[in-house]
Amino acid sequence: MGKYILKRLVYIVIVFFIVSLLMYALYNLIPGDPAMVEMEPLRKVLKPAEWQRQYLEKRAELGLDDPLIVRYARWMGLIPDVGGTLNGLLQGQFGDSTVYKRPVIDVIKAPMVNTILLNLFSTILTLAITIPLGIYCAVHRRKASDSAIQAVTVVGYSLPSYLVGIVFIYLFAVKLKIFPVGGAKTPGSTYTGFAEFADRMYYMALPILVLVFIGLAGMTRTVRAAMIDTLTQDYIRTARAKGLKEKVVIYSHAWRNALLPVSTSIMGWIISVFTGGSLVIETTFALNGTGRLYWQALNNTDYELVLAMQMFYTVVSLVGVLLTDLSYGLVDPRVRVNK
Repeated sequence: MGKYILKRLVYIVIVFFIVSLLMYALYNLIPGDPAMVEMEPLRKVLKPAEWQRQYLEKRAELGLDDPLIVRYARWMGLIPDVGGTLNGLLQGQFGDSTVYKRPVIDVIKAPMVNTILLNLFSTILTLAITIPLGIYCAVHRRKASDSAIQAVTVVGYSLPSYLVGIVFIYLFAVKLKIFPVGGAKTPGSTYTGFAEFADRMYYMALPILVLVFIGLAGMTRTVRAAMIDTLTQDYIRTARAKGLKEKVVIYSHAWRNALLPVSTSIMGWIISVFTGGSLVIETTFALNGTGRLYWQALNNTDYELVLAMQMFYTVVSLVGVLLTDLSYGLVDPRVRVNK
């Protein structure tokens, strides 16, 4: 197992550098001049010759006249920058945002916390509901309860997420007045510790409920389909013929074997949610998250911010795929990931 993990980590590092190079090259092919963006406000207050001189100095300072591979190596932190210091991605420096005029790491801190909390709690609640519900539907398939649950999941699967968000806002914020309409915390609050966490979760409760409702449909049907397929296998009939209790057959024999395809779907869904899948919900509830920030950065051509967030999504995806592969060996004894 250790040898396999080490090998996969090496693959992850290689893929990370390949993807980062491709993304950096792609965004540098987009027309634009960071030096021009910074110097344009000074055009009206400086003489043309002075402005041109400072503009050329800014290009040299940013290393924009160097070859692409050299700029990539500096951005990644593999070679020293123009000032002679290692100051790149590997050193935890993601550059400066051209829109916010601050280091990118400072810009993404708050949205990152909001997105992680939002998706973490919605994922936990979704799995806690969908797994037992999917098993129940598979065991009671074609009965009235199963048909009713399937009808509700089809409706939930068909509705766009922004429409679900609007309906939930109308019900829980406008009519019942249980939760706030949007935002991540009480405006002007100075809470600390647990009070700050409770206040943040109170404002995130409604978008979390929306994400849970949206995730229920797809995951419930996935678990149900996997369980139905497993319950028709010969070894399940053999276990029942031996007189084993139904709970033992379902949870000790059927569920563990059904978990293999389910685990792939679960991890794929989690990766999609963490890599911008909650953009619509963050926009609907005016929540300052990474999906919304990523979209705004693209619209504002803030490519340093975009690249930093893209690398975060890349790491999440690569680690997610590794965890999925490792889960196979834990779920199914027949799978040996170290071979």
